[in-house]
Amino acid sequence: MLFSKPKRVVKRILIVEDEPLTAFDNETMLGEAGYKIVGTIDAYDKAMEMLDTGNIDLILSDVRLASQQTGIDLARAAKARGIPTLFATGHPYPDAGTVAVGCLMKPYSDRQLKAAIETVDRHLQGETVKPPKGLQLFTRE
Repeated sequence: MLFSKPKRVVKRILIVEDEPLTAFDNETMLGEAGYKIVGTIDAYDKAMEMLDTGNIDLILSDVRLASQQTGIDLARAAKARGIPTLFATGHPYPDAGTVAVGCLMKPYSDRQLKAAIETVDRHLQGETVKPPKGLQLFTRE
């Protein structure tokens, strides 16, 4: 088929965001884009409970969360389980490349978020991709 949809490896996304409006907007937009949102939560402990379900292809996480632990702590734990994390944050972390697949800087539009996730998906499949505006990709390990 000439116009088939591209193959996705990112189908199930866990959203970890402590700003309720941002979390709701991300959940709604990504759901409408065809992704399955496995959860939208605001704290590290709740996210950790979900990591062992095996039903997460990507974590979309803020760096700052509504708990003592951070999105950085979560990304470390996720990486140990083979689950990539994309930071969506207004607070860049200098060593994000050691724990995450990329970082999308806030503020971002729905269009930028969708493009970022599509780019990360292709990046995870081994393609050489040019990141859209606001997205920094890190080398895959």
